[in-house]
Amino acid sequence: MTPKGAGSRPLQGLLVVSMEQAVAAPTCSAKLADAGARVIKVERKGEGDFARRYDAACNGQSSYFVWLNRGKESLGLDLKDEGDRALLRRLIAKADVFIQNFAPGAMARAGFASADLRAANPRLITVDISGYGEEGEYAAMKAYDLLVQAESGLASVTGRAEGPGRVGFSVCDIACGTMAHAAVLEALLERGITGQGKGISCSLFDGMADWMNVPLLYFEGTGKAPARIGLAHPSICPYGAFETRDGASVLISIQNEREWQRLCATFLEEPELPQREGFRSNVERVANRAVVDAHVGQGFARLGRAECAAKLNAADIAYGFVNGVDGLSAHPALRRVTVQTEAGPVAIAAPAARFSDGDRALGPVPALDQHGAAIRAEFAGG
Repeated sequence: MTPKGAGSRPLQGLLVVSMEQAVAAPTCSAKLADAGARVIKVERKGEGDFARRYDAACNGQSSYFVWLNRGKESLGLDLKDEGDRALLRRLIAKADVFIQNFAPGAMARAGFASADLRAANPRLITVDISGYGEEGEYAAMKAYDLLVQAESGLASVTGRAEGPGRVGFSVCDIACGTMAHAAVLEALLERGITGQGKGISCSLFDGMADWMNVPLLYFEGTGKAPARIGLAHPSICPYGAFETRDGASVLISIQNEREWQRLCATFLEEPELPQREGFRSNVERVANRAVVDAHVGQGFARLGRAECAAKLNAADIAYGFVNGVDGLSAHPALRRVTVQTEAGPVAIAAPAARFSDGDRALGPVPALDQHGAAIRAEFAGG
């Protein structure tokens, strides 16, 4: 059950039933649970969500599972068992939201097609999450996150010139789950006006294609894909990472000519540099990027990390240190919240949204089928 926190819980009283696994659907339902919805996570009996075994980093538990399954109740079901299918039907009949991210068509073949569920429960909001949508030649394709990073073109604009790169976490899954969460909130608002639920479908590919609009439009407008240039910017210079004398990496962002002039005068101590050919405008600097970056890099290489920070602050230049995950772990801006698990408490990064009436407490992470007996008793037939 979700605990009472200091902040309001606007979705309290709503029931979400989620036939979920991996990352995308659990992302959506975790956010609903944070807001107070009761989320019953339906898992394969005896096996559970395979994300439980992605790693053993959190007190012997999966880091993905701990992060995305706080505040939920776990129910193990076997959809080949008639009694379990009947229980699921009773759960959905009482639900406000039903989420599933099994293979396209799998739930329909099991007798739980979303349109049929909404016909039986007109206030129900159904959410079908897939890899590439439910129609077309890609519908049956397996769609793990990195595969979608590749198929969507994301990998082609990520990394260094030497080759494509992977975004270092499940960005396609998380994008899809976050978009599905927003769509559920819209549908709940609409239901409050009309009294009617609706169907929502969201795919990993569609979610990432939406985020890829700028590279897509750039390519279709110019005939050229944005170049992969690591931590540099394809159309602004200087905008990239430079190494300090003591080995730190500092990323600077020069957005206009005023900032460029301040960087030259205060940081590089070369106020005349903006008048030099190849350095006079952003267009010239982008065309002359190798020379400009090398010149700016010399300025950073003469200074230590602390000196660089002091001079960049004096010049009012936007910058950030290129941290490893160890840097994130100790970052002064990192907010944490503790979630309880069967193996003890885990401190995770706090949800991004903050509310004026206080931070919300996050519920515990369930063991497999932890709430099965109670749910079966509560939703018993007859």
